[in-house]
Amino acid sequence: MENEIKIQTLIIGAGPAGLATSACLNRLNIPNIVVEREECSASLWKRRSYDRLKLHLAKQYCQLPHMPFPPNTPTFVSKAGFVAYLDEYATRFDVSPRYNRNVESAYFKEGRWIVEVEHAAEREVYSAEYLVVATGENSEGMIPEIPGLAESFEGEYLHSSEYKNGEKFAGKRVLVVGSGNSGMEIAYDVSKWDAKVSLVVHSPVHVLTREIVRIGMWLLRFFPVKLVDRWCLLLAKLRFGDTSRFGLVRPTKGPFMNKLVTGRSPTIDVGCFDEIKAGKIMVVPSIKRIEEKRVMFVDGNIKTIDSIVFATGYKSSVSKWLQVDDGDLFNKNGMPKRKLPDHWKGKNGLYGVGFGRQGLAGITRDAENVARDIASLIFN
Repeated sequence: MENEIKIQTLIIGAGPAGLATSACLNRLNIPNIVVEREECSASLWKRRSYDRLKLHLAKQYCQLPHMPFPPNTPTFVSKAGFVAYLDEYATRFDVSPRYNRNVESAYFKEGRWIVEVEHAAEREVYSAEYLVVATGENSEGMIPEIPGLAESFEGEYLHSSEYKNGEKFAGKRVLVVGSGNSGMEIAYDVSKWDAKVSLVVHSPVHVLTREIVRIGMWLLRFFPVKLVDRWCLLLAKLRFGDTSRFGLVRPTKGPFMNKLVTGRSPTIDVGCFDEIKAGKIMVVPSIKRIEEKRVMFVDGNIKTIDSIVFATGYKSSVSKWLQVDDGDLFNKNGMPKRKLPDHWKGKNGLYGVGFGRQGLAGITRDAENVARDIASLIFN
């Protein structure tokens, strides 16, 4: 193929996963190129996250390979602090992504990965011996299909990736959909702007504090998951009481076991629960349908709503451009076919980083595994 850009390893995505993988390869002197569809690295953190965001886990669980946070860094790092850390990380390990590269297709042909990229209305073709998919689980925001939402809702609705702060919602009737970390933190943030906030909680959820999670993660180094779960739930009951009285029913499995089985993390409370308890945020069940500004819920109640924020998660976009059968790593939903710890390696030199639902600590493990594996194939 003419005008191919040949490289030993091509990394797709310049979020934390792509930066970490490139850094690990650079330390081993393995040539690599990182391509990124946005005009900056870590665009989810820099452009698609809300202002008050902080890392929900202690800093030692959020650092990337070979670069701990400085000792004077707060235990729970702010959005700005983490962005600065990522920029410093890229500089220190000489990671220089090629921006504004939108991958259109990737397939395996004659022993190499051929990746076709659109850049400034032109086409680039990369040919790589190894391909690392580092676009992660959070590539595209998901808004569920709800009868009447697109057809008749007269207010504003947006995904949480577009939410910055509650200023423009001041005094309005706001519905936040989703009880994960983003949903409950956005509900809390909006409530502080004197909005009338309702929060859709449609499934069981563990609500913990940052400190309880930190204690739990430390205890997991020494004790079995079920025992740690029991202790953490005792601490949670002391802090919150019976959360089911306020519409927050806990799952049958403990918080860490539930994470292992379902991939869903416990929700870290930043003040939302006390607002719920005080009646400033109303918990409501799933939405049945929407008519103009009237939102009908499955329990038959109706609320008039001005704005809806969907904190309903993200999905992978991998299957849109990768010939998934070529590497036997990803399924049709763009997620790994195999469970932990075998989720990061496919066939024909295909790898995935950041798809294990293990957060930043999982990204670190994946990046180190991928770099070691590629090195073993090259140097042995």
